[in-house]
Amino acid sequence: MAVHLTKRAQRFAHIDHSPLNIEAMRFALFGAGRAGTIHARNIASHPRAEIGYIFDVDQAAAERLADARGGQVPRSPQEIWEADDVDAVLIASSTDTHVDLLRQAMRAGKPTYCEKPVDLDIKKVRTFVDEASASDPPVFIGFRRRFQPEFSSMQRQVREGAVGQIESIRIIARDFALAPLAFLQRSGGLLRDKMIHYFDLAPWLAAERPTELYATGSCLIDPIVGEMGDVDTAVAILRFPSGALCTIENGRRAAYGFDDRVEVFGAEGMLQGGSAPSENLVQFTATGITQGRYPDYYGEESFAYALDAFITALESGGAVAPSLQDGYQAQLIAEAAIESMRSNQPVQLQWR
Repeated sequence: MAVHLTKRAQRFAHIDHSPLNIEAMRFALFGAGRAGTIHARNIASHPRAEIGYIFDVDQAAAERLADARGGQVPRSPQEIWEADDVDAVLIASSTDTHVDLLRQAMRAGKPTYCEKPVDLDIKKVRTFVDEASASDPPVFIGFRRRFQPEFSSMQRQVREGAVGQIESIRIIARDFALAPLAFLQRSGGLLRDKMIHYFDLAPWLAAERPTELYATGSCLIDPIVGEMGDVDTAVAILRFPSGALCTIENGRRAAYGFDDRVEVFGAEGMLQGGSAPSENLVQFTATGITQGRYPDYYGEESFAYALDAFITALESGGAVAPSLQDGYQAQLIAEAAIESMRSNQPVQLQWR
């Protein structure tokens, strides 16, 4: 089938991805659920972006979101691929739809922001990555932890030598409450859906890929999670070529709020960052010391920072990051962690 690119899309159909020179980047958004709702708000409020279309298999949800944030609700995705007024695509639909939508976006010549993971099926991801070429429009993967100010600052300072040679990285990530079971059933599991953020963050901080990994997990919060074949509490240990170690502790619930902390320790010092009590006032009395709880949600502003980074890269013609290759790398680490958990053995990672 012949592919007819719009004039705007043609700007991205070559290796150097020329900048997009328009006043407002017009987005087609796939997904009107929780993530889609956040993205719609951020697109609508961004000074250089606007919503052109919103598609969801639940048309009523898409219509409600369009009423709130603008945009048209097409009857099928084909209307979006045939439209001549779409500058970029944002995929926030269920994970099992990602690769199919990415492939359609590539055929239509649309640069795309895709939520993680790239897909539930690593074989589909590998095939798509192998198909992609430097001449295709860019794909940005939504590893938004990179854009939380404390973590982006941490990465910059590590590169500047603030801690010297890295010896260990410690990551703690606990949601404030178990996600709805309907979501968990289609999420891909704790390691592939949640811990994958940190399988991206750790190599990004360390500036090297892990070569060995061990993971283990338990179901401690709700037995239904176990019946689904998943875990709600997990720990992974990564070894890097330099010998540095990284531990990642991930859980689906914390009674005191959303707990998301990172520590990078090196020969010359340590950097710490992450969520903190929403009220930093500490009270000291004869009966004890108290401090406010952690917020129920942490880092939502990073969605907006990630979106802005995507838009800015397209406008400037620069490379997008995190890229499709970054998404593939993190998912390979997640798949190795799943294999390790199943076998109760360390897994060696080999990178080509």
